[in-house]
Amino acid sequence: MPTPTGQMTVTLTRELEQFVRDKVREGAFATTSEYIRDLVRSRYLAEKEREARLQALDAALAEGVADAEAGRIVPVHEAFTRIRAELGIDNEGGDT
Repeated sequence: MPTPTGQMTVTLTRELEQFVRDKVREGAFATTSEYIRDLVRSRYLAEKEREARLQALDAALAEGVADAEAGRIVPVHEAFTRIRAELGIDNEGGDT
């Protein structure tokens, strides 16, 4: 079943209107509505993706806080030693 659509009027400056018309004339889009719809869809998807990344970051931070509160921690010098070893980096600079 097709997605219901709504109608909206958009007011642009002459410069922006010409820009949109030029993009349509270049052939990537059949109509100005199609071009505007594509722009809005791209922005919508980007914001949804950003929100998902922020939620994942919040969850990771909460997990880290819970680990710290439960005593599941590694001293910073040990953590950096492990990271350097995994990356194959010599520990030239000392302990950290």
